[in-house]
Parts: sequence; C-alpha cells; structure tokens
Amino acid sequence: MPRPTAAQLAYGASTVIFSTLAMLLLSQTSSGVGIAVIALAALALGLLVAMTVPVPGARGAQQEAAGTSPEGKRVPTAL
Repeated sequence: MPRPTAAQLAYGASTVIFSTLAMLLLSQTSSGVGIAVIALAALALGLLVAMTVPVPGARGAQQEAAGTSPEGKRVPTAL
C-alpha cells in the first residue's frame, strides 16, 4: 500500500479538526458518549476525504499503461 501524500494528510487532518469543531458546536453535547460519537464520525470523514484526494501520478500512469498519452494520442511503446 503506498504511503499517503502530504496533500492527503493535510486534507484529512483539516477535515477531522474542522468537522469535529463544527459538530461539537452545533450539537452542544456535553456527555462523554456524544463526544466519542462525534470524534469517531469526524475520524471516518477525515479518512474518507484523505482517500479520495487524487494521487499526483496515478492518472498518467494508468493512461501510459493503456498506451495513450494524456492528450489521447497513441504513444509508441517499441521501435
């Protein structure tokens, strides 16, 4: 499994922080169970966001494997 990129870490961490703050402020919960549920939901949301951030070289590698360039033109693979 490839290591997460800096963008994935940044987007995931900021999503966890801001979603936790927003849910705590909107729900106004003070019980331990409520805070734990909000924390778990924020972690799940952060993981989802981090995994959906596009990886920089993935699209080009897929097209290269298919034998086309990013512009859609055929790329010669052998002479």
